[in-house]
Amino acid sequence: MKNITKVANLVLADGTVFEGSAFGADGESMGEVVFNTSMAGYQEILTDPSYKGQIVIMTYSQIGNYGINEADAESEAVHIEGFVAKEFFDFPSNWQSRTNLASYLKEHNKVVIHGIDTRALTRHIRDNGVQPGIISTIDKDHKSLLAKVRKYPGISAFDLVGEVSTKQQYKWSEGLWKLHKEEPAESKGRKKLAVYDFGVKRNILRHLFDAGFDVTVIPAHTPAEEALEMADGIVLSNGPGDPETVTYAVEIAKKLIGKKPVLGICLGHQILGLALGGTIYKLKFGHHGGNHPVMDLATGKVEITSQNHNYCVDVSSLKDVVELTHKNLYDGTEEGMKHRELPVMSLQHHPEAGPGPNDSGYIFKRFMNMVNKG
Repeated sequence: MKNITKVANLVLADGTVFEGSAFGADGESMGEVVFNTSMAGYQEILTDPSYKGQIVIMTYSQIGNYGINEADAESEAVHIEGFVAKEFFDFPSNWQSRTNLASYLKEHNKVVIHGIDTRALTRHIRDNGVQPGIISTIDKDHKSLLAKVRKYPGISAFDLVGEVSTKQQYKWSEGLWKLHKEEPAESKGRKKLAVYDFGVKRNILRHLFDAGFDVTVIPAHTPAEEALEMADGIVLSNGPGDPETVTYAVEIAKKLIGKKPVLGICLGHQILGLALGGTIYKLKFGHHGGNHPVMDLATGKVEITSQNHNYCVDVSSLKDVVELTHKNLYDGTEEGMKHRELPVMSLQHHPEAGPGPNDSGYIFKRFMNMVNKG
């Protein structure tokens, strides 16, 4: 039977149109269009809750060639709104693969497009900035699609954290993958840690467990008093959307600061910046990928980091409160800070990811030392 390729369209809010082929589910999907420069890790990207509300373009040309396996998922769901590549593959070659990318995307009802000039699309976003877009396999009228996407209010109109956060607290007791199976570690003697789930990735939890914490993940709306009562330290996790939209998280962070040691990662870093009285600014096209050089200003060492953010803390707005600890060597943007007096530290990039391959993993031990000092 002849395979019939279904047409798909991607229309940006500025009227730019790309016509290609469908690969996942039928339907329409809207979101903020960003590009990711990673050459691998597409399953982690698909399942990273931080990508909720976004359509992701992969700049690497071939996606899907090592399939899908359970171990690489960063959460239980696929959170991206849409996926774009030069060429998707549905015939994987990898002994760990349990299904192919096409089946996985259809299972999770994700509308995607490939067979377009992703280099031209990426350059367009780079030059003109992130903007809303729509992918459709059912509406072929470009004017109709443009009218729909121009009605999209943008990610700042939604509480995306509330959509991805856990509804009930739970314990986490899985460490990083080992070559041999190990018995679960005892919780006795471990420092108790409460992780606010703003869209936390599983690998963050693995690193925290291996650093020696007794990890409990709590919903985003958990009162600060409850978190302080149950833990020796607090983590504000990564997550999706505009940090200024998540006003309840900022108010919670204000009540945590100075009471227990706090670590913020990505969105958690931005929330801390706002809670401390600083300001946030939006990047033109964001940082999304696994190849960003960042300098640890304390040591002078350069780390190759994984990044996924559209917003940055203006550390200069907090110069009397915090000091800059990490700096992006691509564009000089702020990547980390610590409070000058209180046990508070945060990072904009993702220390749990491994593009370096493990350049930033020391952050979890650094935070454990902070918790041990109290």
